[in-house]
Amino acid sequence: MPYATTDDGVRLYYEESGSGTPVIFVHEFAGDHRSWEAQMRHFSRRYRAITYAARGYPPSDVPDDAVKYSQARATDDIAAVLDHLKIDKAHVVGLSMGGFATLHFGFRHPQRALSLCVAGCGYGAEKGQTEKFKAEVAAVATFLEQNGSAAFAEKYAFGPTRVQFENKDPRGFAEFKQQLAEHSAVGSRNTQLGVQGQRPSLYDLVEQMQALTVPVLVLTGDEDWPCLQPALLMKQTIPTAALSVVPNCGHTINLEAPDEFNRIVGEFMAQVDAGRWAPRDPRAMVASILGMK
Repeated sequence: MPYATTDDGVRLYYEESGSGTPVIFVHEFAGDHRSWEAQMRHFSRRYRAITYAARGYPPSDVPDDAVKYSQARATDDIAAVLDHLKIDKAHVVGLSMGGFATLHFGFRHPQRALSLCVAGCGYGAEKGQTEKFKAEVAAVATFLEQNGSAAFAEKYAFGPTRVQFENKDPRGFAEFKQQLAEHSAVGSRNTQLGVQGQRPSLYDLVEQMQALTVPVLVLTGDEDWPCLQPALLMKQTIPTAALSVVPNCGHTINLEAPDEFNRIVGEFMAQVDAGRWAPRDPRAMVASILGMK
């Protein structure tokens, strides 16, 4: 099995297909490398498509200590996979936890990103939700420790931004839930405590977002409630950002609406590759409503 090894000795399982400009897919907390199968099949026709299992997600290593998990580690693990594959720059596409890692990749390794697709990014990001989110993270970690992943999947899979997927595609949803049940309880618990529960609020990252020059696509479902306001924040703050909202869609956009997801992301990357993605025109940022001042 192919593995990339991080600077702290964690092995990350990866898969790749196709040739051409590299694009790497970074999965969410409830997913793993298998969550990107529809994207790997689609984009490998024109790109060198890569995905990997984050630390804590077999067949990648599952460190026992939560200290080995953090937002910085999750971000630098993207670079570790690219380093192993001897790739200097790539399009980076991430969902949810992977979306946060993708955004932070733009902060920490901007010279290595051809573009950033930040999808489903925002859980716990709003200032008024911080303590509530951290309490829920602690509850999830405790539940995983006491009950394991199979019992966890029976509850977590039916969250308020995931039932849309169940209603739309019962067969796909059943596969998603089964894969979630197969996760390592230790790895999921440590990911919650080290990554999810400790990451900074997007509202504390405004200066870093304002400084981004990498092309950015912010993508969210219109029923992914915790991500709507943060998506607007990123659109308004990042000078190179566009915002796309997928109608009647929840959190797992790439699984729930794979054709639409692939179309939107594909058009974005094509514009970037053609050199047609420019920063926002400053004339669009004036305070006047009608533009008469």
